[in-house]
Amino acid sequence: MRKLTYLIGATIDGYIAAPDGDFDFFTPFVTEDYAPALFAQYPETLPTPARAAVGIAEAPNKRFDTVLMGRGTYDPGLAAGLTSPYGHLRQIVFSRTLDPALDPEVEITSEDPLAVVRRLKQEEDGLGIWLCGGAELAGQLLPEIDELIIKQYPVVAGEGIPLFRAGFEPRAFTLTDSRTFQRGNVVLTYERAAS
Repeated sequence: MRKLTYLIGATIDGYIAAPDGDFDFFTPFVTEDYAPALFAQYPETLPTPARAAVGIAEAPNKRFDTVLMGRGTYDPGLAAGLTSPYGHLRQIVFSRTLDPALDPEVEITSEDPLAVVRRLKQEEDGLGIWLCGGAELAGQLLPEIDELIIKQYPVVAGEGIPLFRAGFEPRAFTLTDSRTFQRGNVVLTYERAAS
């Protein structure tokens, strides 16, 4: 069965972006030891134009072949005229307002995210499924998230968009890996704990 992984950057206090959705405050922490390590391990998580810019345009997908995005995650690229940000992946955007025919390479759906993920997980072939963001979608998909990979940056935001927007229902995860970088960035990997 395919696995759903929420791989996302966050502050120490658990925010993935500023209240307005900006996440440029993470940029100073993208150091010489950090970016190449992430590019090597997760090349498919870079948008297609960025892959070309850093010289990995032809790198094979290692972990994921499908990316899931909420409208808020998809909008910044759309505002820049990028309708297919991850052309090297199967792209699914959850939105009730976007035109489903916006780009033939992007599946825009208003279907229940849980139903979509459960169907994707049953597909026999393929790599993993990457939940790119955001908080609303992550909250809805929390029951199906198998793995969390948190790129934790050594900064406290105070407020902003949280990792999840969901009701109070504690779910246990087990830390399976951690890696620390020059500026104090930590990449933490968690697997859903056995129930």
